[in-house]
Amino acid sequence: MVKIYKPGKVAIVLQGRQAGRKVVVIKQLDEGTKDRPYPHAIVAGIERYPRKVTKRMGKKTVAKRNKVKPFLKTVNCTHLFPTRYALELEGLKGCASADTFKEPSQREDAKKTIKKLFEERYVSGKNKWFFQPLRF
Repeated sequence: MVKIYKPGKVAIVLQGRQAGRKVVVIKQLDEGTKDRPYPHAIVAGIERYPRKVTKRMGKKTVAKRNKVKPFLKTVNCTHLFPTRYALELEGLKGCASADTFKEPSQREDAKKTIKKLFEERYVSGKNKWFFQPLRF
C-alpha cells in the first residue's frame, strides 16, 4: 500500500465527532499496533475555527477572535480523506505519540503546544485554507 498520510499532510475527518474537520497527520502507523490492529494515524485538528475579523474591531476583540481550539486524536485511515495540502510544522512532530494518550496531563500539554503552533501559523497568514471551515 502506498503511504499517503505522511507527517504534515492535511486531511479531512469523515467519521465521528470531528467529521468535516481538517487535521494534520502527526504520525502514521501503517501496520497498526497491538491494541489497534489496523492502519491508523495520530492527528491534530481544529475543533473550533478562528472567527472573522474586520478593521473596526479593537485589538482585544481581534485577539479573542483569533483563538483556535485544537483536538488530538487517533483516527482510522479509512476515516480520513487526503488533500493536496501540507503544513510544515516542526513542533508538531515531537509533541504527540502513542504514549500521549495514556496520561491525561500529557494530552493536555500536547494540546497546549498544538494550540500555540496553530495560532502562530494563523496570525502569520500562512495556510489560510487550513483555518477556514469547509462550509460557512
